[in-house]
Amino acid sequence: MLAAAAIAVSLSGTASAADLRVRARPVYAPAVAAFYNWTGCYVGGNGGGFWATRRFSNDGFGFNNGIGFGDNHTASGGIAGVQAGCNYQMGPWVLGIQGDWDWGRVSEDDGRAVPFFTDHWQTKSLASVTGRGGYAWDRFLLYVKGGGAWLRTDFSFQTAGTAFSVSDTRSGWTVGVGGEYAFLG
Repeated sequence: MLAAAAIAVSLSGTASAADLRVRARPVYAPAVAAFYNWTGCYVGGNGGGFWATRRFSNDGFGFNNGIGFGDNHTASGGIAGVQAGCNYQMGPWVLGIQGDWDWGRVSEDDGRAVPFFTDHWQTKSLASVTGRGGYAWDRFLLYVKGGGAWLRTDFSFQTAGTAFSVSDTRSGWTVGVGGEYAFLG
């Protein structure tokens, strides 16, 4: 009888998992890190420096004897302008397009070439339209860009009371690399 009581005590002391009450835990979504989104359009301003070297030649006049144009003209100055563009972000990759227009007063006068003759040139504006692609680390964007560029320069010449001027817009290309940091947003 003692054995039967021990078996009954041991059987009554066990329970199966189906018999236990379990409190339901609240379900939480996993934490998602918030990253800066570079998608969108923007407008901004810029400023910087401009260095130029121009080589004038009198080869177009049919002679090259060192008189007249034939030396290098260098100048430097500041420029300031505006830019606008749009970006689209796919994961950490950012693609975009940007246009900019800068104004400047970079100029030089030269009266050394021929007595009583002066020439003056002034770069008035610089513009570009570029495509760009980059990689974003949250608020920092590292990018490369490339596209078309245009430079407008005015030339004026004066000798013995006679003056004439001409404007010239030249086209070319531009490539670059840059970085941006989003302070606001």
